[in-house]
Amino acid sequence: MSTPDVAAMEAALVGPADPEIVALEARIRAAQLGADVAALDRLIAEEILFTGPDGQLGTKAQDLEAHGSGAVRFRAHEPEELRVRRVGSDVAVSALRAPLAVAVAGTLVRGTYRYTRVWARESGGAWRVVGGHVSEVAGPGPTADEAQGAEAQGAAAPDA
Repeated sequence: MSTPDVAAMEAALVGPADPEIVALEARIRAAQLGADVAALDRLIAEEILFTGPDGQLGTKAQDLEAHGSGAVRFRAHEPEELRVRRVGSDVAVSALRAPLAVAVAGTLVRGTYRYTRVWARESGGAWRVVGGHVSEVAGPGPTADEAQGAEAQGAAAPDA
């Protein structure tokens, strides 16, 4: 992983700095772009609970196979917004919004997506993604700060 990978994530960071989780997000992004199955294997927990954009749960084995076989190839991944929330010393939740271009079974799919990842150090080991979700962002919409401001003024905000 190069310094530009981390710099792209740092530039997208909103809120308090968290160099450890920012670096992990940069590593998983680089692994996705490079179809680096070995790196993905290290970064994803064996028993991950991850919901894809179709609403279906996917396994680690399915993700590694998709990247390894070429069924999924990330062509572009440009972080726009990254938020991190620590939950104790061994758990963190990240929310990343990024325009993506991904070849899926030979068809190029473009859109802006939001990943929510739960990072954890299980049994004091290395950080790995233990849960998460990815979904397409319908439009630019309000940022979380704008939504909180509208909520404070009495406007309805979407459920979290």
